[in-house]
Amino acid sequence: MSYNFKFDVLLRYTDEIAKGVLLTLQFSVATMVCGLAIGLVVAMAAISPFRLLRGCARVYVEALRNTPLLVQLFIVFFGLPSLGIKLAPNTAALIALSINMGAYGAEILRAGFESVRRSQIEAGRSLGLTAGQTFRHVVLFQAVKSIYPALASQFVLIMLTTSVVSSIGATELFHQAAFIDSRTYRSFETYTLITLSYLVLTLGFRAIFAGIYWAVFVRRPRR
Repeated sequence: MSYNFKFDVLLRYTDEIAKGVLLTLQFSVATMVCGLAIGLVVAMAAISPFRLLRGCARVYVEALRNTPLLVQLFIVFFGLPSLGIKLAPNTAALIALSINMGAYGAEILRAGFESVRRSQIEAGRSLGLTAGQTFRHVVLFQAVKSIYPALASQFVLIMLTTSVVSSIGATELFHQAAFIDSRTYRSFETYTLITLSYLVLTLGFRAIFAGIYWAVFVRRPRR
């Protein structure tokens, strides 16, 4: 094999790589927060006693989970301008990612809420707790504990999925990789470095989520 590896040529693009990593982190955190908020609303609608709310939640979840994220991204970025709504690439990327995350998060949260035994909810109500107090003190902690691993995995997955938004010009890590490759023509070196960057980010997120689980659910202070 006569190929000469030249990773040193990438050193001049450290600013671009750092910018891509930072934006990927911003996308990931913002999507987690917004997507979880959307998912919570949809999950509450999915378990509500009102048929219309349950139906709307089901349509939302099924539509988003059974269509490609790339198509959803293109609808937000390329489709909305036809309706007079023009968004910057980064803004469109955040909206599409959050809506997509909301659908998956809703199903995870719904499963968690429904995993709490009905007898415990009835016990809380019999003690005089309101519906809101029962949810907060009886349902929420148990539900989050049971779904935390799945939710953390979904958060990590959405971080990796941010690479898709480069297709509309959002300047995250993968977009920076394409820019560097177009300047250096060192595809192997460039994408190897970007792969390692995603690996470090993934392991970092997993370590953070593991630490949160240990602090909140394992090393919970006794009352």
